[in-house]
Amino acid sequence: MNVMRALLLFCCASIAPVACAAQWSLDSCISYAHEHNINVRMSSVECLNAEYGVTEAKDRFLPSVGAGASYNFAFGRGLTADNTYANRNTQNFGVNVGLNMPIFQGLAGVRRLEYAKAALRTMLEQHEATKDDVTLNVMAQYLQVLYCGEMREVAADQAALSRTELERRRTLLEAGKIPELDVLEAEAQVARDALTLVNAENDRELALVAMCRLLQLDDAEGFDVAPVDMQVPPLPDVDYVYASALRCNHGVQAAALNVQAAAGNVSLARTGYMPTLSFSAGLGSNYYTVSGIPGDTFGHQLRDNFSKSLGFSLSIPIFDAFGTRNAVRRAKASQITAELRLDDARMQLYQNIRQSHSQAVAALRKVESGEVAERASKAALDAVTEKYNYGRANATEFEQAKSAWFRSRAELVQARYESILRSRVVEFYRTGQ
Repeated sequence: MNVMRALLLFCCASIAPVACAAQWSLDSCISYAHEHNINVRMSSVECLNAEYGVTEAKDRFLPSVGAGASYNFAFGRGLTADNTYANRNTQNFGVNVGLNMPIFQGLAGVRRLEYAKAALRTMLEQHEATKDDVTLNVMAQYLQVLYCGEMREVAADQAALSRTELERRRTLLEAGKIPELDVLEAEAQVARDALTLVNAENDRELALVAMCRLLQLDDAEGFDVAPVDMQVPPLPDVDYVYASALRCNHGVQAAALNVQAAAGNVSLARTGYMPTLSFSAGLGSNYYTVSGIPGDTFGHQLRDNFSKSLGFSLSIPIFDAFGTRNAVRRAKASQITAELRLDDARMQLYQNIRQSHSQAVAALRKVESGEVAERASKAALDAVTEKYNYGRANATEFEQAKSAWFRSRAELVQARYESILRSRVVEFYRTGQ
């Protein structure tokens, strides 16, 4: 017996570090979600595309160089040097290298680069806003797991107390002090409390599964979360939180940067009214033969026919079927839409802060009233228990008092976690982290 007990203690000691290692803190869950959540990863790809857009805008300033070669073979009747027609076969081979470099593009290149950089800044802020949304979701689900765990403990305490009461009533029944009906009621209560415990355990498992899905974990087995500090910080004023959030909220910052990018797009569209100037240079040579007529060798002709060219090209827009005008109009409409979205983002942020603040205040009040109700129901249960022991209260009154106490405990647990969540949300809006 002692050997089995020692072996059991050794196994428990071996398993304990593993169980502790499997507990994830809130910060570790948030960090892991920022790296593996699908929405965050998709947002990262969009940021990468925006970086490519900046690189592409810079590359527009570089010249383009190309080379080519051609070979033509003609046969049949053709005009000769004597102004007569004869059957002749001709071969023509040519090579060329060309360079085209933009000198002035009506500031399109500069404004395109500015627009690409503004779009990149917007996308980076939007990426941070996506991470903020994931942070809030992880925070809420993390506290949901802890809440379900504590509700499981409440259900376990209730089931244990019911089993203890059942054993006590069986003893009283054997002594002939209570009727058999009281024992049957206790057995029914034990069954109901056991079902409540099973449901509580299932709720916690489902909460863990939802947490793993949010973190993109393949399996919830072995996964658990660590407790958090239950202290609720004092709630700041709504206007103070909103003023702080305007400086650090990534969603609002992304909307503001999107307005700047839209203004840059208007400037880019207006470059269609301006002329463009480009420089070109080329090198080329060719080889030509006619059947029946002797000619120079391939190398001699390529050397003798070698040519070089330099040129400038100026394009002045006069009338482009109102294409530039329509592009400017569309860009201005997009700018107005971006400004409206910025106003909506600020308004939505204020509404979210006010709602979270009101919910946090209400949750604190629920905690205060819940603590009073829990103490009162516990005192009522103690009083009914003492009466029941002396036969001055029946089993129904005892069960009602016990149920009222556990119900007040459950409501207090719910109020505490709701208070923590709402307070943390308000603090997240204020600090951005």
